[in-house]
Amino acid sequence: MSIHFTVSDLTRNLFHSLGLDHERAPRPLNPEQSLLLECYLAGQVPESAWSDYVFETPDLARHAEARRSRH
Repeated sequence: MSIHFTVSDLTRNLFHSLGLDHERAPRPLNPEQSLLLECYLAGQVPESAWSDYVFETPDLARHAEARRSRH
């Protein structure tokens, strides 16, 4: 079994690991989404509800992950 990577895949992975990946960067949240994110991070939104919000707006999960990795 062999695994092949192209240079572009390796470059993309490097940029992503350094946090310089603009392609995967989450879009800015609107004020309502920002408030929802703050409430979730404070433990005020149940996981089941959060899953529904993330299904509708996947960028919410990316913002939550980014916030967690900064702290």
